Amino acid sequence: MAGLFESAGDGGAAIALEEVEASILRSFEVQMLELIGPGPAGLGDDPLAALFAEGPSSPPADPALARLFPDAYGGPDGPSGPEEVAAAGEFRRYTELDLRARKRDDALAVIRSLDALGGSGGVLQASAEDCRHWLGGLNDLRLTLGARLEVSEDDEDLYELDDEDPRKPLVMAYLWFGALQESLLEAMAG
Repeated sequence: MAGLFESAGDGGAAIALEEVEASILRSFEVQMLELIGPGPAGLGDDPLAALFAEGPSSPPADPALARLFPDAYGGPDGPSGPEEVAAAGEFRRYTELDLRARKRDDALAVIRSLDALGGSGGVLQASAEDCRHWLGGLNDLRLTLGARLEVSEDDEDLYELDDEDPRKPLVMAYLWFGALQESLLEAMAG
């Protein structure tokens, strides 16, 4: 898998993707949509109802979701003490639904741009706005895989896994998504 983003000017980027690469990216983004879940039911198209909708006040139990939707207060292990727990819950209650919606929008934008390739691969042209969605979508994929693989700052052994290790395909995807993300940032800047 050699396709990386290159600058297309005006903050946009382009990437040549083989059919298998586009298929892998699309599959992971569809799984991201499933992980994030649908928006709150019963809001319909009522913007006022959406404005006053409240999200959960406690962090998700799933480590991948907890990584995507971390507590806003406290250290790496979450809030400590009743004041921080209450503040984190209040913050989550009013922000998580918007954050989930943004992550859904990012994943859907990536899927739609991959679908525009027609399932056969090719050169994907991304506008500056599309690049922001791609950047968010790739970041969410990396965070999720990192949580699933329990990646830490000291995980040099990820680069040295045996081919028989069942984590190897996910590690390869994790590293590839990181390379895509880095090349996209460089393309957007250049």
